[in-house]
Amino acid sequence: RDAAIMPSNEVYLLWGSTGWIGGILQGLLRDGGRKVVVAKSRLQNRQDIEKELDEHQPTRVLIAAGITGRPNVDWCETNKEATVRTNVIGTLALVDACWQRGIHATLFATGCIYEYDKEHPIGGRGFTEEDRPNYDGSFYSKTKALVEELLKVYSNVLILRLRMPISDDLSERSFVTKIAKYHKVVDIPNSMTVLNELLPLSLSMSENKLTGIFNFCNPGAISHNEVLQIYKEEVDPDFVWSNFSLEEQAKILGAGRSNNFLETKKLEDEAVKLGHNIPDIKTAVRQALRKAKANLVAQGKFPDGLPKKLGPGNK
Repeated sequence: RDAAIMPSNEVYLLWGSTGWIGGILQGLLRDGGRKVVVAKSRLQNRQDIEKELDEHQPTRVLIAAGITGRPNVDWCETNKEATVRTNVIGTLALVDACWQRGIHATLFATGCIYEYDKEHPIGGRGFTEEDRPNYDGSFYSKTKALVEELLKVYSNVLILRLRMPISDDLSERSFVTKIAKYHKVVDIPNSMTVLNELLPLSLSMSENKLTGIFNFCNPGAISHNEVLQIYKEEVDPDFVWSNFSLEEQAKILGAGRSNNFLETKKLEDEAVKLGHNIPDIKTAVRQALRKAKANLVAQGKFPDGLPKKLGPGNK
């Protein structure tokens, strides 16, 4: 259904509005004429969470809050208590409080809980929503896999597994911007999520009160080199980069990084029912970067607004 004809009694309560994805969701909701209330309580404060739920009486809760670490997930390795408090205890508390009140909750989670293995090799079949997570190379991923397993028992929650999110601008948080700043990158095919294509679908899924786990990525896989080649073709023809191995990358990282391909048939089938078309990842990345370039030009920020290489090396 069209966003503009949503029932007037629908109220979305959004956790994580100050974050990147939460901010985009807030804009989509308001642009679509939906009533959205920004939660002020922190996930780890259950009393405050319950107070807000009772005060605003939402029909939908969106959870885009959580700790990913700044500048990256390496932070979680040395702040494990804080990571557990938010990503596990806090997320569970909010979903549980919603369940007690009969409120549907949508969690913007991660698919970085798998790693290529013998049964799921590069170029082979991907991981489905039913496969048990097999990646614990970072503490961040450990907490995400743990909380997902516990959330499975709740009948009111929709879990969307995003991976390496990409936006149609050059946001600092976009996967494209991050790797464009590096002098060297690994080159491994991965599932990725182009936000402008998929976040509107997430709101339709919430509206229709879908539950369970969905691999929330564009169909197919794309490698780092393929992403940067599209960036070079669509945005910056002077862009250069080089590759290094996973072993070389590990020397400069505090924690491992997940690489995987997630099957998206379940999501694609549901999208068709809801009237959404999901472009494959290579098409979606090209369209997003084409728009990003056009926006930079329109704002007079090209080429000065392009990502700058970090230095020295990848620090």
